[in-house]
Amino acid sequence: MKIIIAPDSFKESMSALEAASAIEAGFKKSIPKADYIKIPMADGGEGTVQSLVDATGGRILKELVTGPLGESVEAFYGITGDGKTAVIEMAAASGLHLIQKEERNPLYTTTRGTGELILAALHDDVEQIIIGIGGSATTDGGAGMAQALGAKLLDSSGTQIGYGGIALEKLHSIDLKRLDKRLLDVEINIACDVDNPLTGEHGAAAVFGPQKGATPKIVAVLDENLSHYGEVVKKELGKDISTIPGAGAAGGLGAGLIAFLDGDLRRGVDVVIETVQLELAMENASLVITGEGKIDNQTAYGKTPLGVAKVAKKFGVPVIGIAGMVDYCVEDNHGLDAVFSIVPGPISSSEAMERAEKYTEALAKNIAELIQIGNL
Repeated sequence: MKIIIAPDSFKESMSALEAASAIEAGFKKSIPKADYIKIPMADGGEGTVQSLVDATGGRILKELVTGPLGESVEAFYGITGDGKTAVIEMAAASGLHLIQKEERNPLYTTTRGTGELILAALHDDVEQIIIGIGGSATTDGGAGMAQALGAKLLDSSGTQIGYGGIALEKLHSIDLKRLDKRLLDVEINIACDVDNPLTGEHGAAAVFGPQKGATPKIVAVLDENLSHYGEVVKKELGKDISTIPGAGAAGGLGAGLIAFLDGDLRRGVDVVIETVQLELAMENASLVITGEGKIDNQTAYGKTPLGVAKVAKKFGVPVIGIAGMVDYCVEDNHGLDAVFSIVPGPISSSEAMERAEKYTEALAKNIAELIQIGNL
């Protein structure tokens, strides 16, 4: 048997590699002679850097960058094993978790640190940069990111505008003469799992602003400023970023990556599937095991188990899903042939997280035993 083990991380308890290793350990107790292939997965969100580094034998690098409020923070990015791809989670430099709740205000937060991570990756002579754009503290349209890479966003007097969404109202012209020329030779893939446009009732400010500390008044200001930003980008760069699905992701960072870096917005799990060459591994497989922290209705919206299942179905391979929590009220298993929860009984969430590897291994052993019974 050839068994592919391709889970996402289980948030706050196991990395994707740890989950895959626990599944493998459980299966080996019942089916020791199978060919096991572990492929840590992700969907572009938290854990993507670690998963792709683990899946490809790459490395993680740390970098001191500008945090969302202008302070210095230690962030990180990954380089895949072949040295050709850098993987960045924008939240590592510009994430909401970096700011205390009482200090959150997207009028003033910047994506400059994300731009500095991109700059660091360029020093590694990569051919591709994957940027996961979830969990942001910002609503600056990616302006800070662009400034870090050499773009000049100027007011009517020719002075560089400041940081944050509030500064966008002063934007008058854009000068890209000093934008890092190495970007021309690098493919930018944006791992994005939302379809929100830059502005409007479904835009970056209206939908995501409140969770970043924006009051209704601040939301209105940000939406107006992002609209102005879009108009200037269209006038100066000839790109209409205002209505592109996904442009509003990460406070408009999606729009900024398209406008300044010619980035390609894609489903995060699809980017990961391509990078780890999941389809190649799937050939001649007998079974696929995938999973994540929770399998429910949200799984259908581009989450890892669905992406893995779609690839498996191309090859007619059955797929089993394992999760910390399963919503058994959901009738559609989203392409998974069977779904199991690792939780053995009524326990606290803290206990479930602390003992996740042990519970995963035990469940995997039981699933393998069931498979053996089916082969009698």
